[in-house]
Amino acid sequence: MNGNWVVGLTGASGAIYGVRLVQVLLDQGLDVHLIITEAGWRVLHDELDWQASKRQEMLQAHFGGRAGSYVFHPIADIGATVASGSFRTKGMVVIPCSMGTLSGIAHGSSDNLMERTADVMLKEGRKLILVPRETPLHAIHLENMLTLSRMGVRMLPAMPAFYNRPNSIEEMVDFLVGKVLDSMEIEHSLYRRWGDNHEQPRP
Repeated sequence: MNGNWVVGLTGASGAIYGVRLVQVLLDQGLDVHLIITEAGWRVLHDELDWQASKRQEMLQAHFGGRAGSYVFHPIADIGATVASGSFRTKGMVVIPCSMGTLSGIAHGSSDNLMERTADVMLKEGRKLILVPRETPLHAIHLENMLTLSRMGVRMLPAMPAFYNRPNSIEEMVDFLVGKVLDSMEIEHSLYRRWGDNHEQPRP
């Protein structure tokens, strides 16, 4: 199978997680199919100062010139390659994943390319990893997550850790992205694992 991965960014807070993941994948020479919802573009503007009116320029500025290549698919392009199960990919990550997108995936809505592509991952038995970013969570959120979890979807909430004593937002972002890469079974060195650089037990 080729090295294609699908990465989706939605309107949840935490756009930096998705941007960083795409950059790491491209730097490793992997190919990325990128889907961004309209709300996702709004968050990219609000949180990272991306100019939504210059989408191709923004994508090239942040993702161009790396070892891997990316293809951007407009959210309304329901005929895109990734909307078909016959187009082979390793899987899909939605990062960050809004509760609206999570609900659409859980109920098989397929109302846009993001939901349709996630539905393809489910029906083809491929990896589907969702990174929900919302708090607090009510019962419907939790029930939708449980529904998907029972179908084999990996739920990886955007929860930072502090045992590695992060010194910057970038280190906190890299920890979460590293956890996603672990679920994708992709080697990386984005964070220090528990036990690394600790005193080893004596024989």
